[in-house]
Amino acid sequence: MTRNVKISLGLVLAAGLLALFVANTGDDETTTATPDGSSDDSSAQVVRDDSQRLSTAEDGKVTFVEFLDYECEACGAAYPAIEELREAYDGQVTFVVRNFPLHNNSEAAARAAEAAADQGKFAEMYSMLFETQAEWGEQSDSKEELFFQYGEDLGLDMDRFREVYDAPATLAKIEQDQADGQALGVTGTPSFFLNGEMMEISSFEDLTAHIDEALAQ
Repeated sequence: MTRNVKISLGLVLAAGLLALFVANTGDDETTTATPDGSSDDSSAQVVRDDSQRLSTAEDGKVTFVEFLDYECEACGAAYPAIEELREAYDGQVTFVVRNFPLHNNSEAAARAAEAAADQGKFAEMYSMLFETQAEWGEQSDSKEELFFQYGEDLGLDMDRFREVYDAPATLAKIEQDQADGQALGVTGTPSFFLNGEMMEISSFEDLTAHIDEALAQ
């Protein structure tokens, strides 16, 4: 792990931008995690079959899930650290992304990511949205045109991109992600789950320690 990445995530935590949560355990909404990070309660799942995966571990032993908002500054600040985690645990951990849009252009960005995923370019659009966040984030005007330019830059079939971007099913998937998150106790982004349980973290080392422990079990 590079020093800059540790500092980046550390600043997020110190500034209070990375909220710490404990999953709800009330009798009415208790969910039981399965090894792949899914839940026994079909009304609230940490991972669904159609959830976007940045990378997949063949053994399915450890699944790391982030509920995120592409426009969220804290998510953008955490992005380099998550990329370092993906590199460090490549082949060992499945990394899953769930949508939790909260800002002006968040839903449009999520639509663009889902439309890119339809053509096998989810990871590329995911990275592009975060790496360019400063260009479009926290602005009141629509950035849809820019997101379509990103699709062109990735060499996507833009007629197909538009079709999926506008599809009611795409919006329904994003809304399902958010509904799952809310039912699981997510109230802000980024929120992290490991093997179906929400993580309490105060440092980057907490993230790696939890993952290492899960891998060792």
